[in-house]
Amino acid sequence: MSQDDVPASLQTAADADRPRGILTPSDRDFLLGRKTDYTDHSKKQKRNRIRRRVRNAVLDFSILFEYLEERDRQTVFDPDDDERDAYTQGITDMLAFLHLGTMGYHTPFKDMLSEGVGQAEQRLAGSNYRMVNVEFNVEPVGQIDVDEVVDKLENEEFAQLTDEELRAFVRLLTMSEEFSPESAREQIKNRVDEYTTQVSESADARDGKLEELTN
Repeated sequence: MSQDDVPASLQTAADADRPRGILTPSDRDFLLGRKTDYTDHSKKQKRNRIRRRVRNAVLDFSILFEYLEERDRQTVFDPDDDERDAYTQGITDMLAFLHLGTMGYHTPFKDMLSEGVGQAEQRLAGSNYRMVNVEFNVEPVGQIDVDEVVDKLENEEFAQLTDEELRAFVRLLTMSEEFSPESAREQIKNRVDEYTTQVSESADARDGKLEELTN
């Protein structure tokens, strides 16, 4: 696989000149299929080394959480502007990897997520008395009534649309042969200023009305 064949969302991550992380440049070439002259035995060894490295990286996070200085952590999560999208994708994929990898694990992912967020909140507060409720539910999006959704859109009944309907409708829209991402991008961009103005005007009108009522 050449760099041109790598999906746009992985271009930065797959850059052959990127320094070593958990994966070495050789590991990346192996997983991306950029280097294929491996024997069955060397492939097995390569996979074993990658597994060990990932397992040890997971253990390293206990040390990073406890002992990495705050300024260092902040620097880690402050990428350059040209890497921000790729970095966000990396964080998203890291969470996806953890969720997928811990399916069937003896401790449910949601319990570890809840405990982890709780520990972070206690670290921020500097107190073990800081306790929070963390909700995490995975609810599959089912079938929707397309005609009903379209009717709501035509009647501008946006508040009546559920999150499930919105997600399913957008997915169905992108699957349509008539949908063009570039055309949609331009049309939406052309309406952003108008939308922003209307939102701002409605906020000003609301504040004005509130001031009349409270005076």
